Amino acid sequence: MRRLAFLPLGVALAAGCHSAGPYDHAVSYVPLSGEEKALHDAREYDPVMYQRFPDEWHAHPVSLFGVVTNRGTGPGGGAYMTLSVRRLATRNLCENGNDEDSCRTTVSDHDFGVVHALLTLAPEDDIGPHSIGVASMLRVIGKFAQDADPADGAPILHATYYRHWPRYYYVTQSSAKDMRQ
Repeated sequence: MRRLAFLPLGVALAAGCHSAGPYDHAVSYVPLSGEEKALHDAREYDPVMYQRFPDEWHAHPVSLFGVVTNRGTGPGGGAYMTLSVRRLATRNLCENGNDEDSCRTTVSDHDFGVVHALLTLAPEDDIGPHSIGVASMLRVIGKFAQDADPADGAPILHATYYRHWPRYYYVTQSSAKDMRQ
């Protein structure tokens, strides 16, 4: 009988332990542990400053968010992604302000240029119902290559880390009309 007295406390504690999960269901963006490590020396990509000081940007790791506009095959069996660069919102949009599970990682509607990324994909991101495809969103961390894409001249980022949101698992700021902050 005494064990049952602690049952409500255990249920309450378990309910209070909430993880944002791989798709960041939280009010504010929550990096994964591997992401935090990869971000250690990285700086947020700034396309204007990249154009002004490309040598400085090649010397350091860079982080950026982008929506996939094209997926192809890269050298060595990797994936070659074309990304529409976006800015991360300071707060994620939520359908219900009292339920973090309704929150979605939120990025700008407007893009800030194009970047290509070379990735080595995890099997579940390569093939399957939640694989990376057009309209997926990525956070990519890595270093820029010295060469640019021959077709459009956009920079190429060699990814050392990526995080993936399948289509419909993130939102843009235009969703604010249907969601709350």
